[in-house]
Amino acid sequence: MHIENECIGCIIAQSGRVCDAIGADDALREKIVSFVETSLSTADFTLSPPVIAAPLYEQMAFFAEKTDLYDEQKTHATLQAQHYLPFLRETIEQSDNPFMALLKTAVVGNVIDLAAEVTFDLHGAILSVFDTPFAHDDAIKLAEHFKNTSTLLYIGDNTGEHLFDALAIEHLKILYPHLKITYMVRGNFIINDVTLKEAEEAKMDQICTLMDSGVPTPGFVYSLASPEAQKLFDTADLIIAKGMGNYECMSPVRRKNICFLLKIKCSVVSRSLGREIGSIICKLD
Repeated sequence: MHIENECIGCIIAQSGRVCDAIGADDALREKIVSFVETSLSTADFTLSPPVIAAPLYEQMAFFAEKTDLYDEQKTHATLQAQHYLPFLRETIEQSDNPFMALLKTAVVGNVIDLAAEVTFDLHGAILSVFDTPFAHDDAIKLAEHFKNTSTLLYIGDNTGEHLFDALAIEHLKILYPHLKITYMVRGNFIINDVTLKEAEEAKMDQICTLMDSGVPTPGFVYSLASPEAQKLFDTADLIIAKGMGNYECMSPVRRKNICFLLKIKCSVVSRSLGREIGSIICKLD
């Protein structure tokens, strides 16, 4: 996806939310927001929103003298997610359709997004997700693909959400014991996206292989990925890509058998998918 005019306003608004998150004083806020506005005045509209945003966040972190702009918020999101794991685990285990239940568990975590134009309500989303149909529903087709899948590349998105991914992966391995799963994370601290640090803290290496993509953007960009990440992307039997950033960076797709699993949180992605903001998506290409 290419950036659109609405994305410019969204990224500028994000810079204000960064200032709120780090408790910036007036001088720092002016410095950050002015820098973002000036940079976006010459934005390359052939690029995707995550690619445009990445260097801006890097500079914001430099101005704020922080390695990880959202470290405190990521810790809070992880604690929130941990609270709901017993309920979600029980729901999957007692479900008549555990595959659908694990997909819903994975997608509900995608509400944890500090860069979206809508705020998230994790509690409300969890209470409603199992009664909410996918607006684009390729779950049955996806289940059929798993029958002939040996290698799965699961590309993560946000911190906190990664705990729900871990739960989904754990139950995928129960349903498909032969499956070799690699969980891919961002190559740098960017917004609240999951990195090796958070995945290792959650001990995800005990249930699957972890891989740093090498990508510094809030979405998987093939040309920026490490050679190892590119090779796995090209050769995995099936890919699950979580969240809007991955959808924006990988649409149009460069290979078959990618399942986009996300919640729509902006008008641009809403138009691209032809579904309303707030919808949950399971789209297999």
